[in-house]
Amino acid sequence: MDVARDLGAVLLVLCILGATLWALRRGGAVHWRTPGRTRARGRVELVERVALSPQHALHLVRLGTRALLIASHAGGCTLLDSAPWQECRVLPPREEPS
Repeated sequence: MDVARDLGAVLLVLCILGATLWALRRGGAVHWRTPGRTRARGRVELVERVALSPQHALHLVRLGTRALLIASHAGGCTLLDSAPWQECRVLPPREEPS
């Protein structure tokens, strides 16, 4: 009898947690990124992010008609390059060798 009660309590907590996560995501408070999709909000769009290490990454950002290559690191961010967006060509993902 105690096992059934304990199992019911665990299931109840998991259901409450799942409902809370669903409500937060539905309300827009939590954002999970889907690989291959970009998030566009107004003029700024994150096109691609490449993680180099846990604290270092490269970001390709579209800002209106400009493309920015930004390096993020433990000390902050550094603008590496800037170019007109029309000059940037987004290549399809390359296939891994078999």
